[in-house]
Amino acid sequence: MTTINWSDGRLITLAEGDTAAAGELNEGQLYGFFFYNAAENDATTTVEVTWSNSQPPKPVPVHGTTANQGLASVLLVSGDDTNSVSASIVKGNPGATIQAFVCSVKMPVNTSGINNLQLPANGQPQPFQRLTRYYDVPATHWYDLTIESDVDQFIVVQFTEMTAQVIVVKCVADPKENVFAVGAAEKNKMYTIQPTQNERLQVNIQGDGTQTVWMNADSVQNSQNAAITLQSLAPSTGRPRRSADPALPV
Repeated sequence: MTTINWSDGRLITLAEGDTAAAGELNEGQLYGFFFYNAAENDATTTVEVTWSNSQPPKPVPVHGTTANQGLASVLLVSGDDTNSVSASIVKGNPGATIQAFVCSVKMPVNTSGINNLQLPANGQPQPFQRLTRYYDVPATHWYDLTIESDVDQFIVVQFTEMTAQVIVVKCVADPKENVFAVGAAEKNKMYTIQPTQNERLQVNIQGDGTQTVWMNADSVQNSQNAAITLQSLAPSTGRPRRSADPALPV
């Protein structure tokens, strides 16, 4: 039985009887707690997540597959509700092995084991492998964002400061089996789910000078041919005209 200091949000491994405690969470920020089942069997493991003294722990099922090939289970928690969260695997789960990390616009602070990369806004597809976190600070103009995968149910979580969007490419099942929320994150609908049945999701996003993060929540095999592309749509020169009124200079 081990207690792990998890305040840096780093990639950790939890076994039967272990607890990881993440403190120093900030108000005004939404956090995603990501859990992968890494056991050498296909048994589901339930992670008990404690986030409130007045509410019972949230059980988060992490579905098992052999060879660590499953999707992540993600729990969304608002820093407005709590400044600390703990995740535990209780006794009675022999052989349980969970990989876990915390993601937000500022987490994890310790990115050891995570592919933490800046997403260039150059219109070139970037490989989106498992345990990859892309970040960028889109300026105050329009961008084109494309996420694509040739396999079913590719899941990405896009974070801004206090919101998250769960993107599901080639959606074939309800992603709510893998995405959970508690407290304000659930009550105030601080996250949305955007599914598409196509192999590609292409949307326009408008930057505002704050950071955006895209976190892969999928498996190794689903990520082999996955890609993310960000392209700036700002004109290279010029500026919007003030008015079409002929009485005013333009």
